[in-house]
Amino acid sequence: QAQLVESGGGSVQAGGSLRLSCSASPYTSRSYSLGWFRQALGKEYEGVAALDSNGYTAYADSVKGRFTISQNNAKDTLYLQMDDLKPEDSATYYCAADWGTDWTPSAVVSGIRVLNVRGQGTLVTVSS
Repeated sequence: QAQLVESGGGSVQAGGSLRLSCSASPYTSRSYSLGWFRQALGKEYEGVAALDSNGYTAYADSVKGRFTISQNNAKDTLYLQMDDLKPEDSATYYCAADWGTDWTPSAVVSGIRVLNVRGQGTLVTVSS
């Protein structure tokens, strides 16, 4: 059973940066869909960014130009670089994956395509 483990969350002031990491074990498929999602207290779970095995990416409008999704060369770790953080970015962030699929990243971010494996989450708090 594949597992995802997030790390890198924490507290930061507005305008600061954080980088989240998500390690995947095992990593067995050449086709995959990966994504970052978040859920703030009292709000709905929402897509933040997604990446497919061809390297295409997509972002929620609220984070475009500030967040960057990427993976390492071994393709067993997913990252989310978050810059110019705002208080409204405060949430628990989850990485998610689906191996053996190649969903369009925009469909993953919008929720049309659901990724079946999810990590335990890492908390990000941005203070003003």
